[in-house]
Amino acid sequence: MSSENHNTDKQTPPPDWKMEFEKQWKAISDKTVDFYHEHESLFSLSKIASILGGSLALAWLISGVYIIDEGNRGVVTRFGAYTETTMPGPHWHVPLPIESVSVVNVEQQRFIEVGYSDAARTSKSSVVPQESLMLTSDENIIAVRLAVQYQINSASDYSFNVKSSEHTLKQLTESVLRGVIGRNNMDYVLTEGRSQIVAEIKEEIQKAMDDYKAGIVIASVNLQDAQPPEEVQGAFEDAIRAREDKQRLINEAEAYSNEIIPKSRGAAARILQEAEAYSAEKVAKAKGETERFDQLLVEYEKNPAITRKRLYLEAKERLYSSTNKIVVDTDQPPAMYLPMQQSVSHSAAPSSVTNEPDLNVESRNSADKNSSHGKVSSNELRPSRSR
Repeated sequence: MSSENHNTDKQTPPPDWKMEFEKQWKAISDKTVDFYHEHESLFSLSKIASILGGSLALAWLISGVYIIDEGNRGVVTRFGAYTETTMPGPHWHVPLPIESVSVVNVEQQRFIEVGYSDAARTSKSSVVPQESLMLTSDENIIAVRLAVQYQINSASDYSFNVKSSEHTLKQLTESVLRGVIGRNNMDYVLTEGRSQIVAEIKEEIQKAMDDYKAGIVIASVNLQDAQPPEEVQGAFEDAIRAREDKQRLINEAEAYSNEIIPKSRGAAARILQEAEAYSAEKVAKAKGETERFDQLLVEYEKNPAITRKRLYLEAKERLYSSTNKIVVDTDQPPAMYLPMQQSVSHSAAPSSVTNEPDLNVESRNSADKNSSHGKVSSNELRPSRSR
C-alpha cells in the first residue's frame, strides 16, 4: 500500500525539445558530410556552373512562349523591326532582347469625341468650346458635338505607320468636320442636312486614314448635337418658331388651294360645257332658220305677192295669239262678246260650294247666234295654207 502511494507522488519530468532538435540536426549533418565525401567529384565548380547555365538557358527559351487570345493579334518585332503578325493561339518567338511581341485588340470598339469630353461614359459629358464652335458658310456660329466609332483592321499598320493613331484620328476628324460644316449654311446643318453631313464626314475620314495606311476602319459617325451657342439660344428659338409658323401657314394655304382649285376647275368645266351646249343649240337653230329661209326664198321667188301676204298673216297670228284681245271686223254688224276663255277656265277649276247661276245655256245661245259671224271672221283672219 505504501509503495503505490510513493509511485503516485513521483512526477514524470517534461521532454527536452532543445536537446532533441540538436540530436536530429547532428544526424542530418553527419549524413550530408558522408554524402559529400562519397560523391565529392559531383560538386566541382565547373559542373555547378554548367547546371546553373543550362537552367537559365532553359528558362530563357521557355519565356519565348506566348498565347494570343481571341480577337487579338500579335505583332512580332526583331530588334525593333516588324517581322510578322500572329493569329490567336499559342506561339513561340525568340525571347528578349532579340524579339518582342505586342498584342493589339482588333475587335474592340474604340471611340473619339469632338466638341465634348466623355471618356468615362458614365458621368455627364462636358462641352469643349475650343472644339465645338464652328463657322458655317453663311457666317453663323454653331456648336457641334461629334462621336466617331472605329476599329483596327491591320495591327501592323496601326503599330508602325502612324504615331499616336488615336490623337491623329481626332485631329483629322476635327479638321474634316470644320471643312464640311463650313461648306453648308446653318439651316441645312441644323435641319435636313444631318444625314448627308455625317455621310460626307465618314467618307473623308476613311479616305484620309487609308492614305495614311493607319490600319483603322471607321465603323460609324454620330452627330450628337448641333445647335447655336447658348448666348443666342433664345433668339434662335424665336427664329425657329417663326419658321414653323411660316411653314404652318404655307401648309394651310396649300390645303385651301387643294380644296378650292378642284371646285373652281369643276365649275369652270361646267360653265364651258353649258357654253358649248348653248353654242351648239344656237348654231343648230341658226342653221334651221337658214334652211327655212332658203326654202322660203325659193317660194318667194316663185310667187312674191302670195308669199308676202302669207308671211304677214302668220306674223299677226303669232303676235295676237299671246294676247287676250279680240280683233273683229268693223264692217260687220255689232255682235255680243262673251269671255269664253274665262268661262272655260272657271268651269275647269273645282267648283266651290256656292249657288251660282248656270250660264252655260246663255253661253251656248250666244255662241249659236254668233257662230256664223265668227266663222266669217275666222276665215278672213286666217288665210288658207292651200292658197
